[in-house]
Amino acid sequence: MHDAPMGVPATETSSDRELITKPEKEVVSTHVLVEQEKVEKLRELSRRTRIAQSEYLREAVDDLLSKYDRLPEDD
Repeated sequence: MHDAPMGVPATETSSDRELITKPEKEVVSTHVLVEQEKVEKLRELSRRTRIAQSEYLREAVDDLLSKYDRLPEDD
């Protein structure tokens, strides 16, 4: 991910730019550290499927939040 121009995420695509310029919901940028092996696998998946890495990451966050939303709250 070091090959992107300064200030431009390496995973940014035209669909990402649409989200930034015409968001249906407020969209913010975040930064996470991920193991190199997982980054490479995600990059390869994205390349093979032509689906942006950012789309996969948003889907993963949605799935995670959905999973934990079903858990009973600690009282």
